[in-house]
Amino acid sequence: MRKEYRVTQKARVLRQNMTKAEVILWVNIRKRALNGARFRRQHPIGPYIADFTCPAAKLIVEVDGSTHSTPEELAYDARRTKYVEQQGWTVFRVTNTDIYENMDGVWRAISARLAPPSRSARHLPTGGED
Repeated sequence: MRKEYRVTQKARVLRQNMTKAEVILWVNIRKRALNGARFRRQHPIGPYIADFTCPAAKLIVEVDGSTHSTPEELAYDARRTKYVEQQGWTVFRVTNTDIYENMDGVWRAISARLAPPSRSARHLPTGGED
């Protein structure tokens, strides 16, 4: 229980100290601006904190800066991705550069991951069901 409290406290601090790229993305996805989807920022999932989550779609959007290119950070990201995927989440990564130079493309890519399943993939009633 104490560990959960620490993760929640850290998430609160991270919300107050978002990077420039995170702020830009947040402005673009907050208040159901993207297909009506509700996002949370700096959302705890187990021992980890995801940059942005859409709980309804089980989608995590991670914003990766230059620090995510070291071997240690890549290994940490791989462990975290494996953990959250085991919890049923999908991880989508974007770079700071993507946000600064191609926000429209980032918007479209996130939107595509929020799209409802195709009609053929949905459960359709068979004869006799009301």
